Amino acid sequence: MHTKVPAPELKRRMTRFRDEMSGIDPDWEMAAVFSKVNQYYFTGTMQDGVLLIPSDGEAEFFVRRSFERAEAESNFPVIKQMRSYRDAASEMGGTPKIIYTEKEIVPLSLMDRFTKHFPVEEIRGVDNTILKLRSVKSRYELGFIREAGKIHRFVLEDVIPGILKERMTEADLGAELFRALIDEGHQGMIRFRAFDTDFVLGQIAFGDNSLNPTNFDSPSGFLGMGTSVPVLGSRRRKLKNGDLVFIDVGCGVCGYHTDKTMTYMMNSHPKNDISDINDRLYDIQMETAKLLKPGAIPSEIYDTIMGTIEPEFLDNFMGFKNRRASFLGHSIGLQIDELPVIAKRFDEPIEKNMVFAIEPKKGIEGFGMVGTENTFIVTARGAESVTGKHPGLMVVE
Repeated sequence: MHTKVPAPELKRRMTRFRDEMSGIDPDWEMAAVFSKVNQYYFTGTMQDGVLLIPSDGEAEFFVRRSFERAEAESNFPVIKQMRSYRDAASEMGGTPKIIYTEKEIVPLSLMDRFTKHFPVEEIRGVDNTILKLRSVKSRYELGFIREAGKIHRFVLEDVIPGILKERMTEADLGAELFRALIDEGHQGMIRFRAFDTDFVLGQIAFGDNSLNPTNFDSPSGFLGMGTSVPVLGSRRRKLKNGDLVFIDVGCGVCGYHTDKTMTYMMNSHPKNDISDINDRLYDIQMETAKLLKPGAIPSEIYDTIMGTIEPEFLDNFMGFKNRRASFLGHSIGLQIDELPVIAKRFDEPIEKNMVFAIEPKKGIEGFGMVGTENTFIVTARGAESVTGKHPGLMVVE
């Protein structure tokens, strides 16, 4: 879908950024934005270039490639072509003493090339400032999140049961799931903020493959295609009667994501204790969602919910054995893993129109990862699920 971000939307974001920066550092002089995701947030296009935002004067987007595409796609007011950062430096005039940039993203070699022409005295991080702005969605952004949620719910709840077949591999399921999502309007990829993280869809696993360790901060795990490409699903593991099927994947529309987890039992009804565990996890999800209100503190929500969980249930909760995730949910938007997180040390109040994925899960030895996940928008009346309300465990016969 080719949709131009409206000019008033871009102007609002830039105004909010400048206001936030002035509150952090009244003497700030300039910010430089290199990340394509952040460039899209501020300019409405993703190109090879740098967005320079002075504290005074108009922000300018200098594009190396493709200038023509940037002009065609973007409503940003000032887009200029450059061959190198030398051109940007000559256009901007003097070099500030301090520049704010994305220290968690920008490679050192790129910064060396940039500071050759912008010889600043100090570089400070602006990552969390931009993430804070991005955490509160506009009506324009929420429209895409709602659309992603509709696709997500339909495919995982209505389409997948008809796709699952005995002897299909995890990779087979991943390919068919990808096609189903694309057919309904999924953007074709999901994005993560975590450094050097590759995903096609998310995590897909049969049986106790969902208990495998992974390099990603997640309660669950999976093997993927292999050691060098731990994504999608295994070509070897085939679906058998009685297997648990674990699917934790993202869906996106026009850059904006939702996150959802469903589990399925193949030609077998779960034992009573498995059903009871799943029901308790669903209750935890909904209890957490009830607390997602404007003014609530993420760390307090985490402590409150964790304090209600029975001691024996905490065994393998949010992970398996010594591999545990220390959160109950995460913000989501242009990337899957945004801030804030429902976890300790996140003490700033939640705001209306923030979006969270809540994902209580529990590993069961020899069986797999049981759990649920849905994406919720924070409203004045409480959290609204945009990915459905299914309890997360479905029997496929």
